[in-house]
Amino acid sequence: MTNNDILRRIRYALNINDASIVQICQLGGLELDKSSVPALLKKEEEEGFAACSDQVISSFLDGLIIKNRGHKENKADIEATAWTITNNIVLKKLRIALELKEDALIEILELAHASITKAKLSALFRKEGHKNYKECGNQFLRSFLKGLAIRCREQNHPVRLERPEHS
Repeated sequence: MTNNDILRRIRYALNINDASIVQICQLGGLELDKSSVPALLKKEEEEGFAACSDQVISSFLDGLIIKNRGHKENKADIEATAWTITNNIVLKKLRIALELKEDALIEILELAHASITKAKLSALFRKEGHKNYKECGNQFLRSFLKGLAIRCREQNHPVRLERPEHS
């Protein structure tokens, strides 16, 4: 999947507008101009298309984590400087940002008519190089994002995009 496709699908699933994309990227450490967002959301064959770099999608995902969960004191855990984005990293960062447990991930996949065992699911979150690591394929990530859209939009299961205020 292209980074543009990933950004477009996440935007749709979570119902995020252009201004929010800019704000989320800023939280992730990237200054993005609001006027550049529509070009990032276009398909390759559309006029005005601009490729979404690994830096942009990484900053967006990191910003989504920060927006939902707050700043992490130990920034080594967030792969902000790792701008080589893989499907596994996208899946991992979405899992963190949306605070999804194993059962919720499996439920989301089932909504898109995809199934996976808990063992195979955990292999997707292993560190690359681990003996049980499994690469996340494009179709699997597509299914996850489709299921996420169904869960969030069609079943009115909102995703919290604001950190709750503590009183």
